[in-house]
Amino acid sequence: MTERVYNFSPGPAVLPLPVLEEAQRDLVALPDAGMSILEISHRSPWFKEIHEQAEANLRDLLKIPEQYKVLFLQGGANLQFSMIAMNLLRGSKQSADYILTGSWGKKAIKEAEREGTVNIAWSGESDNFKRVPKQDQLQLNPDAAYAHFTSNETIQGVEFQTEPDTSGVPLICDASSDILSRPIPIDNYSLIYAGAQKNAGPSGVTLVILREDLLERISVDLHSMLDYRVHCDKNSTFNTPPVFPIYTISLVTKWLMEDIGGLEKMEAVNRAKAQLLYDVIDESEGFYIGHADPDSRSLMNVTWVLKDDSLLPTFIEEAKQQNLYELKGHRSVGGFRASIYNAMPMEGVQCLRDFMVEFQKRCG
Repeated sequence: MTERVYNFSPGPAVLPLPVLEEAQRDLVALPDAGMSILEISHRSPWFKEIHEQAEANLRDLLKIPEQYKVLFLQGGANLQFSMIAMNLLRGSKQSADYILTGSWGKKAIKEAEREGTVNIAWSGESDNFKRVPKQDQLQLNPDAAYAHFTSNETIQGVEFQTEPDTSGVPLICDASSDILSRPIPIDNYSLIYAGAQKNAGPSGVTLVILREDLLERISVDLHSMLDYRVHCDKNSTFNTPPVFPIYTISLVTKWLMEDIGGLEKMEAVNRAKAQLLYDVIDESEGFYIGHADPDSRSLMNVTWVLKDDSLLPTFIEEAKQQNLYELKGHRSVGGFRASIYNAMPMEGVQCLRDFMVEFQKRCG
C-alpha cells in the first residue's frame, strides 16, 4: 500500500481510512450488484438502498426532526448562496440579514444582493475577520425574510460556539466546514447547507437540511433546477444525483456512528486535537501568532502566522519531510492553516504539534 501522508488540506479533505478501504473494495463490484459503485444507475435498487441509508444515518447523527427534508444536491455552497436568495428573497418586500465573519460569508452576500436587499447585521472585516460577534452586537431586523451566518470560516479559522438568536426569524447556516463535527440543535434552524468535502464525504454533493414550512414561501418563477420544492418532490433525483459522493456519505456517517460512537464523542476528539495546536501557539512566546481571537477559534481550521515571516518556506518544506502536507494559509491571512477535520487522526495532529515545537527550538 502507498504510504499516506497527513493531509491538512481545507478541502477536498482527508477521509477516514476505513471509508477509503471499503470504497476501494466496491470500486470494481458492489456486493450483489456485479458492477462498480461508479456504474450503478441512480434508479437501481442498490442506489435506492444507499440513498436511504445515507439519509437515515444523517437523521440519526444530527437528530433531524421529521418535519425537515434532507436533500443531496450539487453545485457546492456557491450554488446555495444563490438558491437561498432565489427561493426565499426574490420578489419579497423583506430584506435578509447576513452576519459577515469571513470570506465565505462575503461570497454569500454577493449572490443574495442580486435577488433583494441585504442588511449586514455585523461585519468583522475591519479587523480581517479575527472573531465572531457576541449576541448583543448583532443588528438584526425582526421583520427579515431570514438571517444567514457561516458557522465556521475555513480561511480565517473562526467558528461560532453557538448559533445566533434571531427571535423567530428563519435562521440559515452555511455549515460546510463543521457539519458533523459536533451535535447541533437542528430545530433552531430553518435551513442548513454544507458542501460535503470537509467532514461528510468527497466533493460533488451538497447537503441541504430544510424545514418543510419554508417551501410555502418560495417564489413561483424559478427554474426547476433551482427550486427546492422540485428537489423535495423528486427526493433529490430530479436530475442524475452524484451517486458515488452520496455512497461515500453513507460510509462516513456509518464510521461516525460505529467507529467513533456519535457526534458527542467526535466533538471531544476534535476539541482535544485543536487544543494540542492552540497550546503550542499560546506557549510559543510570540514565535507563532494565532489569527483568531481565543474565544472565536475554530476546532476545524487552526490558523497562525510566524513572527518572522521569512521562515515560512522553510517551515513548509521541512513539514513535508515529516509527511505534513497542505499547511500553507490562504493569501488573505497568510501564514499557516491546519485543517483538522473529523478524519484527521490524532497521530497527525500530534506529529504537527511535535514538529512545531522542534521548529521553534531550532529557529526561534
